[in-house]
Amino acid sequence: MPSYNAAVTSDESTSVSTALTTRIQAAIVAAGGWLPFDRFMSMALYEPRLGYYARDSRQFGTLPSSGSDFVTAPELSPLFGRALAVQVAQALQATGTHEVWEFGAGSGALAAQLLAALDGDVAYRIVDLSATLRERQAARLAPFGERVRWLDALPDRFEGVVVGNEVLDAMPVQLLHFDGENWFERGVAVDGDGFAWADRPTALRPPAARSVFLPGAVTEIHPQAQAFVRTLAERLARGAAFFIDYGFPEHEYYHPQRHGGTLMCHRGHVADADPRVDVGLKDITAHVDFSAIALAGQDAGLQVLGYTSQARFLINCGLPALLVAADVRARTTAQPLMLEHEMGELFKVIGFAAGEPFDAIGFCSGDRSHTL
Repeated sequence: MPSYNAAVTSDESTSVSTALTTRIQAAIVAAGGWLPFDRFMSMALYEPRLGYYARDSRQFGTLPSSGSDFVTAPELSPLFGRALAVQVAQALQATGTHEVWEFGAGSGALAAQLLAALDGDVAYRIVDLSATLRERQAARLAPFGERVRWLDALPDRFEGVVVGNEVLDAMPVQLLHFDGENWFERGVAVDGDGFAWADRPTALRPPAARSVFLPGAVTEIHPQAQAFVRTLAERLARGAAFFIDYGFPEHEYYHPQRHGGTLMCHRGHVADADPRVDVGLKDITAHVDFSAIALAGQDAGLQVLGYTSQARFLINCGLPALLVAADVRARTTAQPLMLEHEMGELFKVIGFAAGEPFDAIGFCSGDRSHTL
């Protein structure tokens, strides 16, 4: 099997990155020489056949030797999905619905875990824009037959329980730069064969009006993620939604010590902060402002069921009992799900209800909604 370095430096990968760079540069020229970062990020990740999530590459995996770039909780341990299934099952019963809707299903690992744990009459719907990932999901989920269907977009009205694991962080963000006196929107310009940062004056501001921003600070705002939550609220006639992702409440997100923002890239399980290089060959993400997500949902009519750390959520859903029953290897691989210095504290879970709220088991202890 080729090593990771051999895989990512292949002629094919280089050709795809070069083609994507050329296409983005053409878009910049067509836009007058400047492209806002959210548009750049969208093309880098989702441009048909060329973007990071639109091409034939393996993003998810536990080791760089597999050619993967990062690991998600379902890839790390099947106990993640089994614990989450406890919350999903309770939400299905509480809302009287019979469908699970997953956004951005990745490799299909979480879907497989939830389908195996839930009753056989529960239908599973996947909304994923990546044709390549849909093919992988279909192969992995073939044993579940007609229980699984794929959609290109949300229907105008639907019912069920929505799950999204590391979905919000992959939605394009706008970048803002503060020079000590004025705010600028940070975008991208052509620079030789690559790209350069370029700022333009803007009326946009971070939502944390009381925060002290130091000169040179760069941060993000999340209009696309908020718009997604508002659309979900408009179309989810009855049900619930649970989003798991890395992020902070507003007062932590815009803390003066986080003056460089949260924008990050991942390639070969190594992180870097420059999305302008190796375009299309690495993931681009930003942490989630959970206060903004909560407000977007609440203002659109959803009820916030709770907000807590991933560790506390999984404990509430019975992960300790699953660990006791597991073998040593399974217990070891599942530990990062709860460890504070790994996924346990950095990742958070937020829950919403469309319709009558209920006491969601995942937030029965350690709810932090008051911090949002």
